Order: sequence, then C-alpha cells, then structure tokens
Amino acid sequence: MTLVVGTDEAGYGPNLGPLVVAATVWEVAGGAEAAEAALERATAEARGLWGDSKAIFRGGDGFAALERGALAGFAVVTGGLPDSGRSFAAALGATAGQADAEPQSAVFDALCLPRADRAAECLAAASEVARGLARVGVGLRLIRARVIQPREFNRLLDAGLNKSDILSQATLDLAAPLVAEAGSAPVLVWCDRHGGRRRYSAVVSRSFAAPLVQAVTETPQRSVYRIPDLDCRIEFCVRGESRLPVALASMTAKYVRELSMHAFNAFWGERQPGLRPTAGYPLDAARWRDEAAPAVRAAGVGWDDLWRRV
Repeated sequence: MTLVVGTDEAGYGPNLGPLVVAATVWEVAGGAEAAEAALERATAEARGLWGDSKAIFRGGDGFAALERGALAGFAVVTGGLPDSGRSFAAALGATAGQADAEPQSAVFDALCLPRADRAAECLAAASEVARGLARVGVGLRLIRARVIQPREFNRLLDAGLNKSDILSQATLDLAAPLVAEAGSAPVLVWCDRHGGRRRYSAVVSRSFAAPLVQAVTETPQRSVYRIPDLDCRIEFCVRGESRLPVALASMTAKYVRELSMHAFNAFWGERQPGLRPTAGYPLDAARWRDEAAPAVRAAGVGWDDLWRRV
C-alpha cells in the first residue's frame, strides 16, 4: 500500500480574505511506482466530479459544482455532510471559525451547508465515486485544511517570511503530520508549484524535521525531493492540479475560501447597506477598501486585521 498526499491552495493573490491550504490523503493498492496510474484510473471513475477548482468554478454550474465536489469528498471520508460552517471547519481541522480569526467569524460558523447544491445529490455523488475508487484499488481517507487570515498572514510577513515562504511553510506543515501517520508505508506528497519558486529543500527539512533531504531535480517545471528516513518523495509541479489528490485539495481550499468570502461580504454589507461585495483580488479590493472605510472605522477594526500586505 502507498499513501498519497495532495495539496493545493486558494487565495494566494488577494488582499482580502484568507489564504487557504488543503490536503487530501489517499491509499493506493500496490507500490509507489504504480500510484500514478492507479490515480489516473480513479480520475476516470470520478467522471468530472473532481478537477482543477478554477475550471470547475468558471463553468456554468459555478459554485454548485464546486460545492458538490468538495462536499462529496467530505462525505466519502466522513460518511455524512456538515450542516454548518463551524462543523465543516472543525472536521477539516481548519481555523476558519475561530473567534479570533476575523470579525465575520460568527457569520461563517452559522452558515447552513450545503448552500447551492442539494444534500441528497452530494451524498449520491459521494456514494457513486466511492464505489468507483474501490474498483481501482484507491481509497480517499482524509481531508485537512489550514486557514491563514490576514492578521496572521501579516504577522508572518513581519517575522521575516515572504509570501512564497508563508505558502510553502503552511503547506508542508499541513502535510508533515499526515506523512508521519503513514508508518512504514511509502508516501508520495504532490503539491502544485508555489508561484515561481524552484527550491524547497530548506522548508522541507524544517517542516518534516528531516536532517537529510535529497534534491532529486529542480527545474522550471518540477522540483522533487526525497526524505530517506521517511520513505517519502515530495513533488512540486506546474499544473499539479491535473493529479486527482491535488485537484480535490484545490476544490476544498477554494470552497472554504468562497464560504469565507460569503461571510465577509455578509458581515460588512450588514454594517454598510449598499456596499458591493468583493472577491478580494487587488483591483476590486482597493475599490472595496475605499467604499467600506466608514464601516471599518465604526467597527473599530484595524486594516492590518483585514488587508493582507501581499
């Protein structure tokens, strides 16, 4: 048996809202050399339910398709669906609903899920895809997420990290305990590339507490490392979301971020009627900052708690 961990992020570029990193954990029958082919067969069994979150979210079904895929994955792992933002974040081990996260955390906690898709359809999709995965000797075992709100993001910048460092450190800190739980099984960790970064040896060594990290290759397309003591191979690849474990991590991260932005817009829209919602990306974020300034001042919230200095 081989363990495969896929990771991806959502919200790397925006000024508003959180950076979300997610990880999915899969068991694949057979050795590490057969995992890629087995997961390609699993992709076919998923029949479009899981894929690159950007492509799925842009489609005509938009948010509903994203939600269906993310919650179907959740249901495969847990056997059921979350009924609220709070229960969803707790099951993922995420911090999205913590009281000190952002002013709108209570709104996030109270969100009723699913929002756009029907629960019965999510559960039916989960049942069908679980049977398909079993046919090809693949099992989805765990989904985890890490939510970094602007306040924490800015603190990490002040501590000397750059934007790429924050993403790489959060990703590998999320993956490391999942690898540690694998025991003697070989582990593959698949990550989408972090911006234009090519070298990850130092952050791999730090997150995995590994004195020996072997750099296998570091090219513009792929950076690969081995941790011999853990029988672990870590890959950072351009278009990593073409691999199923990364794709579902991408969808989970995007879904958590979309829920977070819904809560953000609901919170501030209630305090300033007529305030247009934002997705948080730089150009529109600047517009939102100008329009929301009176409400932010009235709430006594500092901009460093809302505005990521990306």
